[in-house]
Amino acid sequence: MAEAASQPCRSRAAGGPCAGALFPRQAGMAAPPLLLLQNIALTLGGKPLIEDAELSVRPGERVALVGRNGSGKSTLLRIAAGEIQADGGKRFFQPDASVRYLPQEPDLSGFETTLAFALAGLGPTDDAYKARYLLEELGLTGEESPATLSGGEARRAALARVLAAEPDVLLLDEPTNHLDLPAIEWLEKRLASLRGALVLISHDRRFLENLSRATVWMDRGRTRRLEKGFAAFEAWRDETLEQEERDLQKLDRKIVAEEHWIVHGVSARRKRNMRRVGELADLRKQRRDTRKGVGDVKMEAAEGKVSGKLVVEADHASKAYGERAIVADFSIRVLRGDRVGIVGPNGAGKTTLVNLLTGALAPDSGRMRLGANLEIASLDQKRQQLKPEWTLKDALTGGSGDWVEINGERKHVVGYMKDFLFTPEQARQPVTKLSGGERGRLALARALSMPSNLLVLDEPTNDLDLETLDLLQELIADYPGTVIVVSHDRDFLDRVATSVVVSEGEGRWREYAGGYRDMIAQRGYGVGEAPPDPASPRARAGEAKGPARETKAPAREEPRRKLSFKQKHALETLPARMEELRKLAAQIGAALAAPDLYAKDPARFAKLTEALGKAQADLAKGEEEWLELEILREEIEG
Repeated sequence: MAEAASQPCRSRAAGGPCAGALFPRQAGMAAPPLLLLQNIALTLGGKPLIEDAELSVRPGERVALVGRNGSGKSTLLRIAAGEIQADGGKRFFQPDASVRYLPQEPDLSGFETTLAFALAGLGPTDDAYKARYLLEELGLTGEESPATLSGGEARRAALARVLAAEPDVLLLDEPTNHLDLPAIEWLEKRLASLRGALVLISHDRRFLENLSRATVWMDRGRTRRLEKGFAAFEAWRDETLEQEERDLQKLDRKIVAEEHWIVHGVSARRKRNMRRVGELADLRKQRRDTRKGVGDVKMEAAEGKVSGKLVVEADHASKAYGERAIVADFSIRVLRGDRVGIVGPNGAGKTTLVNLLTGALAPDSGRMRLGANLEIASLDQKRQQLKPEWTLKDALTGGSGDWVEINGERKHVVGYMKDFLFTPEQARQPVTKLSGGERGRLALARALSMPSNLLVLDEPTNDLDLETLDLLQELIADYPGTVIVVSHDRDFLDRVATSVVVSEGEGRWREYAGGYRDMIAQRGYGVGEAPPDPASPRARAGEAKGPARETKAPAREEPRRKLSFKQKHALETLPARMEELRKLAAQIGAALAAPDLYAKDPARFAKLTEALGKAQADLAKGEEEWLELEILREEIEG
């Protein structure tokens, strides 16, 4: 872990300018950057990973660093922290500023306790009490041995270490990995209150939206900056890529025109215009050197038999270990097509609840009933289904053959690997050599290749980039079966869940309709928070004010309504479906209009009549559903 406090200017020592010399402070001008990267280049394994990247961080800035997995985000952050040296470019750092860096995988080796690890990150003038306080806030005592820590506990210790110093620049690489929702929301509030600058890499959309004020996009070795937070990034990115595609089409047309002149114009003039020949060569080189964007993941879930309408029913089910109740008196009905999200603090019993719902665990009391024809495909949080001795090919084929079968169609394993952004050369690569993002994609590819009508996904968003998350959300929306998903990603739950089951403490679980925001609106407080105490001094003070309390009450009693993800998806897809049904009904009607159809083929006439009735009924149902959703949308939007 790299930490720099009051570092001297390295460029000055080498006879070069410091950031302060490059950007002298003048009256009325913005403060000079605390950290500046210019024209950064780095080659790994013979291939350029970073070609021309820049990063500027001024006092108090909140910068989101985004890009596809493997684009070089973490590498650029390590260069900024001084962890690794770039092949080219310049790194400037204000001599009186301090920086702290949180890597994806914190290394606590060499320390006896978590407190010793946290204290080692402090500077000479920092307060040791802050490290102890932050460890306690994050649920640690400070006496834990690093050798026995889970991934989440190691992450909490590392956060306490970098936050305790209150640095001028804080560089965080996936800080929410392995954290539960209460810890994520605590960290979000803590970072929002910091006075220092922040550069943040994260796959958590809500986290990025709430904290960032500027966005740096790492794309094909280069960076582009948007002076807006992450909420505006995706629309800007799509517009940028569309403009790039238009520019490439113009370049292609110009090359064609020049080639036409070379072929036809030279023979007419009998003399070569060497300048235009040279320009054509330059255009061709420009086209060759244009790096194509990273491909998109292509996800398709293998569908099993249609399950019964009832998928899972729990009737006052309970499960305890010793005297501790994990699930107490829990009831729920999960129907075909439902998308159920499960949230709660680490240790609340989410895994136990999932095992009860899928029949892997029997309740101590109460009744669990599973529907008919269930075929379950699961993705576990720790990716333990991926055996260390497996290669990528073994993981996808089960160790036999070269083919994967998806929905009755055989697909070569290399082609299926390409759908998930793996190269053919990786087919025999051991699973242990994969990065976190690659392991996540491989586990997804394996789970989705198995025929299923019930998908059980435990933290599927871990280590996935934002583009892959988009595709996973679309797959879940289009999946014809049922989905149970455990996740700490609030935005993901808002986009996919039709209901959310939340731990209420002491083994009690409760289901709320809608996504995560809907749950908060109905519940009145977040996951891991204590419910408001009516007898608290704060509540009594609110009662004493009388009218002031009454003016605020409606905001909680009548939360703003919104369309669920399922309703939004239906509103977008129903018009196309209705148009297909209209065309189908017209085609069947035209066939039935043949004057001699009944006399020649009564069976076909009967079949077409039945098909027409079904198409018209489906169309009427679709039109009614669309009309109801459109009216609801207009009511919500005012």
